[in-house]
Amino acid sequence: MNTTPATDTGGAVGPGKVGTGKVRTSAVDTVIIGAGQSGLALGYYLAQKHRDFVILDAGTRVGQAWRDRWDSLRLFTPAKYNGLPGRPFPGDPLAFPTKDEQADYLEDYASRFHLPVRLNTAVTRLSHDGHQFQITAGTQRWTASKVVLATGACQLPRTPGFAAELPSDVVQFHSRDYQNPAQLKPGPVLVVGVGNSGAEIALETSRTHETWLAGQPSGELPFRHGRTAARFFLPVIRFAGMHVLNTNTPVGRKVLPKMAATATPLIRTKLADLAAAGVHVVPRVTGVQDGDLILDGGRGLRVANVIWCTGFTEAYPWLDIPALPANWREQQHRGMVDALPGLYLLGKEFIFAAASDTLPGGCRDAKYLAKRLAATRAPQHAAEIQSGLAA
Repeated sequence: MNTTPATDTGGAVGPGKVGTGKVRTSAVDTVIIGAGQSGLALGYYLAQKHRDFVILDAGTRVGQAWRDRWDSLRLFTPAKYNGLPGRPFPGDPLAFPTKDEQADYLEDYASRFHLPVRLNTAVTRLSHDGHQFQITAGTQRWTASKVVLATGACQLPRTPGFAAELPSDVVQFHSRDYQNPAQLKPGPVLVVGVGNSGAEIALETSRTHETWLAGQPSGELPFRHGRTAARFFLPVIRFAGMHVLNTNTPVGRKVLPKMAATATPLIRTKLADLAAAGVHVVPRVTGVQDGDLILDGGRGLRVANVIWCTGFTEAYPWLDIPALPANWREQQHRGMVDALPGLYLLGKEFIFAAASDTLPGGCRDAKYLAKRLAATRAPQHAAEIQSGLAA
């Protein structure tokens, strides 16, 4: 997740002189790209070890990625699991915080621990010269022996190519840009994607618009989400996601690849809730013809609004290391990228466990990674890619 301004407290160079074309460079041991929960947790552990690091984020505020989600969003995890190291989440431990409460907590956390966050700092290039990394953000540049990619899963919105074929009078946007039903025009709404985002948004839009939900649900939790679940059932799921389903256990090594290829089940909103609200669940969308959205099976559907809850693509368009193999993100162990010593991943699904992209799992991975970063000297030439990098 990304971030905001209250925590610009040192450890990295300030902006260069805008308009002069001069680039101001600073040397630092570790650069963390992304000031969401995982990046902040890692920053906390590195600060405890008195390491030299900086956290870069494109957002205008700490917690920006949470603030940008739709207005009614609440976390699926109770407050007792939403804190970061050294600072429990305040308030009722069995409550489910709103997205803005979570964002405010992250902002306070970064300020409280004086973490060196640099906001409004969008990385435009990350390269490696065979000895160290070069990180560029506008007129600012850092050199570092270690770089941690903690940019989160929600990076580039993914929509099908045929979305461009819809008539211009159809209101359409991705779930990343959805805020509330006031954005919609009168008339039916089609929500595409029966994941948790799609189900929750469809339930909300059904209160003001006739709503259709397209896709195939992958299942749902066998109990009702809420305070009782937070007390009795979610701790079991958390334990399994942290300590059973990880790469250190035989069952984890067997199950994690299957989980990675399967959609997350519905957590809070169930199919029965959608049916009770009058939401029409229909097959997946396959294309557009004569202004109609075509469903699997050939049926046409004409609507006034489309919300694409079709997920995100993990992408690093600013990563300029041509010699890295295409599957470098899968060639990692607990966040350490095999192909290039000194490059790390954090806050990504299944880095170590099923819970690696959750707050508890991300914090544990951050603690482990901080120990490795503190114990690791500047990497020698990466043997696998040395010739490509140094050429």
